[in-house]
Amino acid sequence: MSIAIRTNWNYPTRILFGPGRIADLAGACKELGMQRPLIVTDMGLKTSPMIAAARAAVPAAALFCEVKGNPTEGNVAAGLAAYRAGGHDGVIAFGGGSGIDAGKVIAFLSGQTRPIWDFEDVGDWWTRADPAGIAPIVAVPTTAGTGSEVGRASVILNEATHQKKIIFHPRMMPAIVISDPELTVGLPRHLTAATGLDAFVHCFEAYCAPGFHPLADGIALEGMYLIQQYLPRAFADGTDIDARAGMLAAASMGATAFQKGLGAVHAIAHPVGSWFDTHHGLTNAIILPYVMKANRKAIAGKCAEIGRLLNLRNPDFDGLLTWVLEFRKQLGIPGSLADIGVTTHNAAVIGSEAAIDPSASGNPLPVDAAQLEKIFRAAVAGDMSAIA
Repeated sequence: MSIAIRTNWNYPTRILFGPGRIADLAGACKELGMQRPLIVTDMGLKTSPMIAAARAAVPAAALFCEVKGNPTEGNVAAGLAAYRAGGHDGVIAFGGGSGIDAGKVIAFLSGQTRPIWDFEDVGDWWTRADPAGIAPIVAVPTTAGTGSEVGRASVILNEATHQKKIIFHPRMMPAIVISDPELTVGLPRHLTAATGLDAFVHCFEAYCAPGFHPLADGIALEGMYLIQQYLPRAFADGTDIDARAGMLAAASMGATAFQKGLGAVHAIAHPVGSWFDTHHGLTNAIILPYVMKANRKAIAGKCAEIGRLLNLRNPDFDGLLTWVLEFRKQLGIPGSLADIGVTTHNAAVIGSEAAIDPSASGNPLPVDAAQLEKIFRAAVAGDMSAIA
């Protein structure tokens, strides 16, 4: 049975899912009262046919595309200036996590008077916002990775401190998501792999995070199963619409599941991305097995459950770790951070920043800066034996 069907979901937000659903963009804007939206995306999509089609469908829309792969405070400030100067009344956020994260924050800040860092995900800081000053958002994912289209937060780089910060508000979640697998057909193989494994890490870390959250756990398990089934197909044949649809669903599932929590993979990946400007999904994919090994005694039981779901020959921790390593190799993922230009010259800083990253609190075992630095060094060297 094909899963590339047109359907509507309302979980956790309204999702218009299936091939060709981008045709509903104008209607979605109208439904949310957007008469002059700002399209926010990255430079890579600036001249793409999908952006040209979106501008044709919504003629009053303007385009802002000055968003980096790791979106910065400067990107948001420039987008906010464009939003206000153009008298816009909503945001269409196109792209992978970078474009959608930036677009969400621009819409959120459009009617606020406080600076961006006053809304970091700390305690109840989100209550500082004026809800009436949050513009509506339509999110259009063009990669199957971050799941930012169904999230209430964005990750933005503070260039002054080289730290990624999470900006949060419940109403940052887009009101309507257009999840059209046809928009991901042109995604290059290496980005298909990196973003797809980002979604897997979201599901895996959420499932292994401590605490009782059966809703998140069920979604995480199904997300991992879909990724096992469909990511190799999407990687092998980018025009496989069923595979592209399965991966879009899995990406949204990963972001839904990680409401439960993340862990040391993300805690380390965030400062690595800040200092070395690496692709977030690729960074996660490389770090994953090193963190798995460090967490072994806390996650062995859950790894066995995952192994049974994935129908592995050896459904235990070692069997799952072996499968992860083979899966990465099948998808062309490097074995070490050094392979993507990361060095250890500031390893202590990476460890310290990882320890204070909000994701660290969701790790199955308590971790400190020294432990996280050790994992980071092992991932740079590609040395699994360095993790006890």
